Amino acid sequence: MTHPDAEQTRRALLESRPDLVDGFDEHLPAARAAVLRRLWTALRREPIPGVAGVKTVGGDALVTLTDGRMAIGPALDQYAEASPDVRIRVQVNGGTGAYADPAELLNAVDPQTQGLQRELSNSVANLALARTGQPSVDLTELQGDPNGLAVLEQSVVDGHPLHPCCRTRLGMSTADVLAYAPEHRTPVELEVWSVPPSRWLTTGAGTPPRLVLHPWQAAHYGDDLRRLGGRPVERIVARPLMSLRTLAAARDPSRHYKTALGVQMTSAVRQVSPAAVHNGPLVSDLLSRLAADLPIRVFPEVAAGAVLVDGAPHPMLAYTVRRAPLPQAGDVWTPLAAVAQPDVLDQILRIGYGGHPVAFWRDLTTVLIPPVLTLLARGAGLEAHGQNLLVRLAYGRPAEAGYRDVGGIHLHAGRLREAGMDLPAVQGSLVTDGLDELRAKPFATLFAVVLTEIAHTLQQRHGADPQTLWRMAADLAEQAPDPRDRLALAGTTLPIKATTAMRLAADPVADIWTPITNPLAGV
Repeated sequence: MTHPDAEQTRRALLESRPDLVDGFDEHLPAARAAVLRRLWTALRREPIPGVAGVKTVGGDALVTLTDGRMAIGPALDQYAEASPDVRIRVQVNGGTGAYADPAELLNAVDPQTQGLQRELSNSVANLALARTGQPSVDLTELQGDPNGLAVLEQSVVDGHPLHPCCRTRLGMSTADVLAYAPEHRTPVELEVWSVPPSRWLTTGAGTPPRLVLHPWQAAHYGDDLRRLGGRPVERIVARPLMSLRTLAAARDPSRHYKTALGVQMTSAVRQVSPAAVHNGPLVSDLLSRLAADLPIRVFPEVAAGAVLVDGAPHPMLAYTVRRAPLPQAGDVWTPLAAVAQPDVLDQILRIGYGGHPVAFWRDLTTVLIPPVLTLLARGAGLEAHGQNLLVRLAYGRPAEAGYRDVGGIHLHAGRLREAGMDLPAVQGSLVTDGLDELRAKPFATLFAVVLTEIAHTLQQRHGADPQTLWRMAADLAEQAPDPRDRLALAGTTLPIKATTAMRLAADPVADIWTPITNPLAGV
């Protein structure tokens, strides 16, 4: 398997893309600092093995390890751009080492973490490459453009704002990353394979026995598929979106293909599980009916298919089809992750608000918070992070919310019944009986991550008062339909996924949560 670090990436660029070497070298120190900041934040707040306690003294954070040693570094804000000069000092071998490289820092804290160290090094290399040669995005040119959503998705170069593995692509070479990653904007030819009908499972609206396969996947699984009787019959030119393995058809941008991809990105290898094939259309229908009277548009998974191997759907030979929005004149649909980018946010404020951040925040939170909390009250806890949650900008102003990807939501049978809905026969771990678990998804994603990141940028770049921003958000939260949700949102903490602790856990895909200070409290 290929997991290039910065040195290996640079060598690959010298051989195949020497025009990118100078840009890669320029961006590497800041990319290393950005991943270090994410890791240092995780060490200070997540339940990381080997960490015994954390305290802040002046402008420094002190992390005490279980073996009595100490790590010392600046108490960086979770969204601040870390300086390449930042060093984290760790007591080691009777002395103190100073670390700017996240993998070296993790090794100093715990040498038994070689797997995550490799992921961090790969993340640094790919982040530096992602930041190399990025074009600017002009929102006014994208208004009414059916490809505008894809363009904005491809502009999100830094990936997950908090995950140290924000740009990990384990298994992909540098050439693969340049060919397939969205930030490099290369069109991808999906392969359509004919499959024997006896080996085909489909759900939803149904599809003929045709498997849509990512070309990386075809290169690695094509021989297996041929032995099963498959053969390539067609190609679909598509644009890779934020998740890399989901792509928008060039001829029909309203059609998104979510493919299986045997590559680890952030926290998991990106398969399309049997549960996802089964659940997608069912849960999409349920969520669409739950939201029928709400100002949020659900983009459904209309069909799914998988190849049967030994009688069971194979998670690496499967895909789903999702509908995507098409804009009207003056409209741009965008994921919230793109809105959080400083350059895009600057343009929104200029186009729609004459530079006034508070008016924008008022409209954004009014569009997002009520429908998400109403769906929570009705039994659907959305995973409303910056990739799944969309907003329609009408001449620069937030006008409508959108939601996609039902695979990560939680459903509560009791609340669904109260809303007049039956729980569909879903597979996997979507259903929960616990209200805290149900709330964790939207509380963590919408409030603790997406809105917190945007509020930070509005404060840092546009002088917005955070108390004013969060008071407006709290006023909307206090209108949540269920009083138990209102009470939970008024608490002193919110949950957030402990992504680094999850990578170090025995089961790296099981959710682990950690509390952070609730910005809605006390405003």
